[in-house]
Amino acid sequence: MRARVFTIFQWSLMIWGGLSLIGIIALVGIASFNLGPGNRDEIDSASVKDVRFVLNWCELGESRIESVIHSYVSSRSLTGDHLDAYAIKISHVDRAELTSSSKETHGRWYRGDQLPSVVNDAVGFVGDWLGQKEISWFPREAELRSAEFYVYPWSIYMHGVRPTSTQLMSLSDKTVFYFSGKT
Repeated sequence: MRARVFTIFQWSLMIWGGLSLIGIIALVGIASFNLGPGNRDEIDSASVKDVRFVLNWCELGESRIESVIHSYVSSRSLTGDHLDAYAIKISHVDRAELTSSSKETHGRWYRGDQLPSVVNDAVGFVGDWLGQKEISWFPREAELRSAEFYVYPWSIYMHGVRPTSTQLMSLSDKTVFYFSGKT
């Protein structure tokens, strides 16, 4: 009986040691990711290939991209907090594409001075980030709410009635601005 108890105890210690080793490896991996060279801010380094998704998401199509004027992709925190922003010059856009009479709320551009309340809240969320020098080139909140801009909401996540994460595209003249932020 004593040998059996000793064997069970020995196996328990080996299992505990194995789980502890896995935990230590995971902690070292997480620390390496957060502090390592692979998780750094990238400023003005995005290519046309990197931003194609923006024009595809808002249904304008990647074939209109002429160049990436500015880009900022922040490092990621453990919980995914980030700030990404792009300014993309496009070849053309027809106002009719932006002002279709569709009553559908998905896949629709809204004029900046006629935003539904949830999109208006999301623009306010964007405005909270605009004081950062990394995206000083991004349009101000008042500009986004003007008749010169159109806003395309891709995703808005709320905590209660306050946005905590949003992805928006905005357009003025021949420049599409993309914002993705999470707190």
